[in-house]
This record gives sequence, structure tokens and C-alpha cells, in this order.
Amino acid sequence: MLITTRKALHSIWMKLSSSKKNKKNPQYRAAGYKRFLLVACSFLFLFLLSACQIRTGVYIQKLENQHYRLMVEGRPYIVKGVCYNPIPIGENHEYDWWSDPAKPWIADGKLMKAMGVNTVRLYQVHENSDAVKQVIRDLYNLYGIRTLLGDWLGFWEYPCPFYGDKKFQDKVKKQVIDMVMLYKDEPGLLGWILGNENNYSCLGHVNPWSSPEIDLEPDPQKQKKMRAQIYYSFVNEISKEVHKVDPNHPVGLGNGELVGLDSANEFCQDVDFVACIIYRGKTFGNLFKSLRATFDKPVLLAEFGADSYDAYLKREDQDMQAFFLQSQWNQIYENLANNKIGEGNCIGGTVFEWTDEWWKHNPDNPEGWSVHDTEGGWSNGSYYFDIRAEKNMNMNEEWFGIVALDPELEQGINKRIPRKAYYVIREFWKNPVLKKVRGKKIY
Repeated sequence: MLITTRKALHSIWMKLSSSKKNKKNPQYRAAGYKRFLLVACSFLFLFLLSACQIRTGVYIQKLENQHYRLMVEGRPYIVKGVCYNPIPIGENHEYDWWSDPAKPWIADGKLMKAMGVNTVRLYQVHENSDAVKQVIRDLYNLYGIRTLLGDWLGFWEYPCPFYGDKKFQDKVKKQVIDMVMLYKDEPGLLGWILGNENNYSCLGHVNPWSSPEIDLEPDPQKQKKMRAQIYYSFVNEISKEVHKVDPNHPVGLGNGELVGLDSANEFCQDVDFVACIIYRGKTFGNLFKSLRATFDKPVLLAEFGADSYDAYLKREDQDMQAFFLQSQWNQIYENLANNKIGEGNCIGGTVFEWTDEWWKHNPDNPEGWSVHDTEGGWSNGSYYFDIRAEKNMNMNEEWFGIVALDPELEQGINKRIPRKAYYVIREFWKNPVLKKVRGKKIY
């Protein structure tokens, strides 16, 4: 814009100054200068107006090299985040931590800021909107930490999420839009994430659902495709409605792995990014390249991580957790925009999770909520250090926190004890030097 303006003014000046009539008639020359000044001022006004129209809010920017980056108030923003659900020892997921008079997010926010965290991911807002706003405002005003707000999209409703039912869709859609209306103007808001691993319900793996039309189809594979079309079309409708209400924050599709994204590519193009939930151990493998080929959207690693308990040796192993997390963050940075390697389609991540949750192994047994259970809950060979555990059950749901909880209370909440992963990630964020390629530093 500036170069164009300069060229235009130079052209006008040359015409006025080179005219023979201008040279012979002083009054005409004076009038010509006035016209030149008027035109110059007009161009300057237009230039300043254009400069002031830098896009505000939060948005995804696609660069000329086809890379993606997240922009916040006109500046690139790498999501360096954590999934946040500060359930105290002795309570379960129903605990209303939002209204806890001890305000656990204050102590956590201080620790987060010292680590370098700039984002928290909240899976679902509480019904007390004033309490939710207080959390968002405290984290942002005190520590500069922004919030990603989510909605489960009815995934855990009993007996199942009826995504093929219009009344169910309308109810869920209203719930999401109500959330957006309540929080869209919060300065600390970063964006929205719709769902989490809801796509697995289309396969019948978790919370299976159907519809009369699907039941008439005898082919199980075609049934899965029909469910995927219904679900992703539904998410797309919600995304479009959210954009109408709030054009200033991006909308993410919460998706388990890359499963179903071929259908999302066809029916869910109105989301801004993929919020991928993925547990692949040391490396994310072909995730970034596959996403480019399947569903070309920027990706936020919205849930990933490693537990800190060695199920084979039956002891805590903070080195193991730190090893996996450092490798995972290394790959995230390799795939940021304008990197010399990688796909350039990653905008950051929110590691799972900030603190341990002692209720998870026995969610229906209150006696177990005060016990830090060490029994493996599921198996994942990608976390190979302890895969030789009994029945290969090496994943410990109650040990994923990069900050441990102590039964001792401090300022009214369980004492926070940062694990090794906390410090390793902190140092990586401060100096994200990646591996070298042909002797040249990548980042």
C-alpha cells in the first residue's frame, strides 16, 4: 500500500511540475501545488485508514507457502497449553471447582505463568456463568493466560447421543450458542472446541447411536459412513452458527485421532481447525502429513501426553513422562508455520493434563477417590517403557498430571508439586532448539 501511494504521488507531482503552463504562470503553479497537497493528504488518509484496519481478534492465517498460523490481535500465537480440570483429592468429576472459595486457578495460574503456559483448555463450561467468567478473567488479567472453551455436544447424555434426532440436535445447538453468547466478549477467550472424541460414536466404539434410516441399511460399513455424515454435518451447522454470533474467535473440531476426517473433509468445512486428541507415544508419526492429504486444516494437538507411572516396575517414573512429553513438543514445533521441515500446519498444543485426577480409576466408588490408584486402565504399545506390565495394561489414568497433588493442603487446596516434565517443557519453550538437518539449525 505504501509503495503504491508513493508511486501515485510521484506521478502527480511530475505532471504538475513538468507542465509548460505551470512554469510560465506562477498563479497556476500555486494552484497546482494546492491540488497536489490535497491529493497527497487524501492518499495519506486512505493509507492510515488501511493501516488501522489490521484484523483484530483471534483468527487463522493461511500464508503464501500454504502454512497456517494462529493470530491474536495481529500477532502470531503458538498455543502452549494444558488441559485443566483441578479436581481435588477425594472428589470426582461432579465437583464444582469453579465455585471453590480457595480458587485453585489462582495458585495454578501462578505456576503456569512461571512455566510459560499461555492457554488452558476447558472441556465444558459450568452452569454458573458468573463463576466461569471469573475463572477466565482471573487467568487472563493476572497471568495473561487465555482460555479455550469447549462443549461435549451431548456425548455423555444417557443412553446415548442421538445425533440423528432433530430435537437432540436443536437442544445441543442451543446449548452451544448460549455458551458463545455468554463468553464471546471475554478478553481472555482464545476460541471454541466442539466435542472431543465424539467421532468414535460413529464407529460404535463409544456411546453408539443410530437412527431409523441407518437401521434400514444392512451393510455395517455403510452405516458407519451414514453416521459420520450425520455427525460431521451437524458439527458444521453449529460452526456456521457460532461464526455468525462470534466472528472474532476460531472454531475447532474435537476429533479422536484422524478417524472420520475424510467425512469431515466433505461435510465439515466450516470449522477453522482440528483439535486432535492423540496418544502415540514418542512421535506423532505421519499425523501432520496425513492431515494435509485428508482434511487440510490447521491442527491443534488438543489432548496428548504421557503418564508418570511405570506399570511394569510399579513405581513412579518422572523421567519416562518427561522423555515422551519433550519429544512430543519437539514435533509440535517442527510442524509450526515457516519451519524448514514439517508440514507447517500445527498451531500448538494443550497437554493432558495440568494436575493428576485421583478419581478416574474408580469413578463410581467414593472410597477410591482418596487413593492414588496404580492399576493400569488401558494398553498402548506406543508407550513402550512399561508395555510389559500385566496384560499390557500400562496406561495409568490417575498419573497424567505434569503437576502432582499432595494430600496436604496449602492455601486451602491440595499442595501442587511440579514433576520433572514441568521443568523440561518450561526449558524447551524458553529455548526451542530442535534437531539439526545437514548441520543447520531448524528453529
